[in-house]
Amino acid sequence: MDYHDRITIEPGKRGGKPCIRGLRITVYDVLEYLASGMTEQQIVADFPDLTADDIRACLAFAADRERRLLSLPR
Repeated sequence: MDYHDRITIEPGKRGGKPCIRGLRITVYDVLEYLASGMTEQQIVADFPDLTADDIRACLAFAADRERRLLSLPR
């Protein structure tokens, strides 16, 4: 998924953290909800401004960021 049109970074919003479509909901918020066991349907029900594609964009963003991390020698 191409997340670039869904994940926005604005210096004055949420401390410059990556947000979803300019909303005040961060990628980290969504990832924490998923990690705590919430389903995609529960997140969308709690945050009606979000869509299933927004949640997948958060996962794609996190995967891309992980891929870009430098590997440290052991």
